[in-house]
Amino acid sequence: MSQIVIPPRSALAQFLAVAGPGLVVMLADTDVGSVITAAQSGAQWGYRLLALQFVLMPILYIVQELTVRLGIFTGKGHGELIRDNFGKIWAYVSVAGLSIATTGALLTEFSGVAGISDLYGVPRLAGVALAAAILLVVVWTGSYARVERVALAMGAFELTFFGIAWASHPAAGALLGGIVDIPFRDHGYMTLAAANIGAVIMPWMVFYQQSAVADKGLRPEEYRAARWDTAIGAVVTQLIMAAVLVAAAATIGRLDPHAKLDTVQELSRAITPYLGEAWGRLVFSIGILGAGMVAAIVASLAGAWGWGEVTGFRHSLAHRPGEAPWFYGIYTAIIIAGALIVVIVPDLVSLDIAVEVMNALLLPLVLGFLIALAARALPAGHRLRGGYFWVVVAVTALTAALGVYGGLISLGG
Repeated sequence: MSQIVIPPRSALAQFLAVAGPGLVVMLADTDVGSVITAAQSGAQWGYRLLALQFVLMPILYIVQELTVRLGIFTGKGHGELIRDNFGKIWAYVSVAGLSIATTGALLTEFSGVAGISDLYGVPRLAGVALAAAILLVVVWTGSYARVERVALAMGAFELTFFGIAWASHPAAGALLGGIVDIPFRDHGYMTLAAANIGAVIMPWMVFYQQSAVADKGLRPEEYRAARWDTAIGAVVTQLIMAAVLVAAAATIGRLDPHAKLDTVQELSRAITPYLGEAWGRLVFSIGILGAGMVAAIVASLAGAWGWGEVTGFRHSLAHRPGEAPWFYGIYTAIIIAGALIVVIVPDLVSLDIAVEVMNALLLPLVLGFLIALAARALPAGHRLRGGYFWVVVAVTALTAALGVYGGLISLGG
């Protein structure tokens, strides 16, 4: 009887099977707060912060690639590795900070949903409640694969920002001139640059991608494809940021550079008149909703995974809610808490600032653990070491320092 030989998968087929965690977490990185930051950058400084968006691509990749490496070669999530290598106390410290960060992230994302509801005259309660219900149904009724597909579909709506950038008709001469005109000595410019850098890595991104890689069951032979997944995601998310910046620079920055852009409503009122009121508002709203929803699902799952990994209770989307009640319960609690606060508190600008500061202050702890685990918990052949170790240390130290700087400046302002 002849033996059936199964041909190996092509590189493309392997990539398509592996892709997901990197793309999802990167699309979540371009959340509502990041969109507002990019718009403020373009409105206030034209194209002078555009080059920074491209510089941030490799920084984003360097950090998130470590989560891929840890997830694939240990098969464990971030919280579990901290517990195993540094003890329960540090594990609880890390997951407590994560919980605060994820709840804070939900405030930003749901405030974006509330802002879009206000634009169309829909009661805030109805808009936020519908968004929360969708997020709960997706996770409570789906496997990891289904949740990932839904998150990718939500994040794909962010691509509408490319259409907005195109419709804004940026002048090529002004764009190229702005890229090379960098006012390093201007305090306001450096503050906004720090805010862009500090927003590149969110604490929940580290927890999510490593846990997603482990939950998806990616194997060592899929490491290369997983790295490509992360690299493509890093490029796409920063191109989206660049598109928002270009659109704001070509419209608001050209005619009203001092426009206040602290909320979704203010940003919409400032940018859509230049794009056509009805079309511009619709496309802008779709992009904001996509950004907010994918970030909400990523941040909330990161919190649920983190607590499950630290405490040891079941924490996989492979389990049904009845089989992993604590995992699904924590996810639900984070969603409901964020939704309730947004509905109850009418003015969220100060809360958004507090969330930005909090994430910035958590970065040294989160990135410190990430590097320590990459140097200690991985198999010898994949451990972070040598010259690349120092490159990673330098990149993460710069990211954490500028993130803290930007956050404290925001607090002081």
